[in-house]
Amino acid sequence: MLTASMASIDRSIVNVSLPAIREDFKVGINEVEWVVTAYMLSFLLVLPLMNWLKSRIGYYRLTVICLSIFTAGSVCCSMAPDLFWLVLCRAIQAAAGGIITPMSMAILSETLPREEKGSAIAWWGIGNVTGLAIGPTLGGALGHYLGWPSVFYINLPLGLIALFLTIRYLAFMKHHPVSGSKFDFTGYFLFSSFILSVQLWVWTISKYSLGSIYPWIVMAAAALFLLAYIRSADKPDALLDLGVFRYALFNRSAIVIFIRSIALFGGMFYLPFLLQGELGYSQMQTGLMMLPNALMVLLTRPAAGRLADKGKIRDITMLGIGMVALSFVLFALIGENAAPWWIVTIMIFRGIGMGYLVAPVSASLLNAVRQEQTATATTMNSLILQLGGSLGVAMSGVFYHLLYDHYVLSLLPGETAEHYALKGSFLIAAALILVAWIPAWKLPRANPDLGGGGEKMAQ
Repeated sequence: MLTASMASIDRSIVNVSLPAIREDFKVGINEVEWVVTAYMLSFLLVLPLMNWLKSRIGYYRLTVICLSIFTAGSVCCSMAPDLFWLVLCRAIQAAAGGIITPMSMAILSETLPREEKGSAIAWWGIGNVTGLAIGPTLGGALGHYLGWPSVFYINLPLGLIALFLTIRYLAFMKHHPVSGSKFDFTGYFLFSSFILSVQLWVWTISKYSLGSIYPWIVMAAAALFLLAYIRSADKPDALLDLGVFRYALFNRSAIVIFIRSIALFGGMFYLPFLLQGELGYSQMQTGLMMLPNALMVLLTRPAAGRLADKGKIRDITMLGIGMVALSFVLFALIGENAAPWWIVTIMIFRGIGMGYLVAPVSASLLNAVRQEQTATATTMNSLILQLGGSLGVAMSGVFYHLLYDHYVLSLLPGETAEHYALKGSFLIAAALILVAWIPAWKLPRANPDLGGGGEKMAQ
């Protein structure tokens, strides 16, 4: 539970301090977004390595190594002299965090007796969600009183405690059997090249615009890497089992999750800039204002799950999409004299919508596959979520840059252009998430009783 909380806190604690980091390093929004994008991208690239690494060196050694790297990376982040080193250290953090999170659940599943697994995994989930909930508030408090480097200090005591507990209580896993399982190096190279090409494609759009040949060259390269990976994945030791994409319901659910991640992560990136830069709130106040959003997600998810079980998957998902889209519109319309209670109300409304949008569609995705494919579906869910999130943050930077240039060319002052570009970015996020209504309409009203498999795509 501690490792899950530590990794989830780290994913959410930094956003509140982004305006301060931007000001300290004298960089633009397009540059500071890499603090978030690099973390998500590194997390995404190491996620498929977990099963192979644990089979080679065992759970115990891998846990100790990853906790050590994660803790050291956090200390390096706090001492970063410029943006380049901060981004690099964030990537190192994520390389360890991307393994810690799924591995902690795998250890619970493998070491506990069947009758204790349910409650243990429930506590693991509480730790994960609680970390995401308290991250912005904790980051706001630390950043306000101690400066932005302090948001990384928190991982030092947590990391040392987690290391002590691992050495103290998981030492019996030193003798966990390891194997020389074959690794799909070709598949990993093609998969990583595809992910990096997609990210590079977004960057080339902001650098050269779609009128240039460079984005199209990168897009073609990404498509070739993807096609090559699909062809190479038809083997027993493939990096990822693509068989789950044979199910139509899995594909619809995955598309909803992908679009949701693009819009949510992109929109969330700009909230601190709105609250601090536009409305003048401190980091502490920003963190407190973002807390109701996370708490409502935490409180709403169980109710959303129960409603989904009662035959409301499609309805709840579409309602959640609409609520989140409306919250983005309301953020875009906020004036500089907006009362704090109104901002908190929007946060609560947004949190309820996010809760409705997360649990039902995830359940739909997992229920779309056969029982023996559940682990693969879970991994795919994480990969889709992280890819959508990293693209969302990168794309939000592109949209902001294009809007800002448009307003500057319209002879608006720099601050005014930044104001309108920020508001326009929220409206774009609202439009993007509404696109998810299309695949969401095809979701079932209830979790299908698949009896070991879902509706297959037409062959």
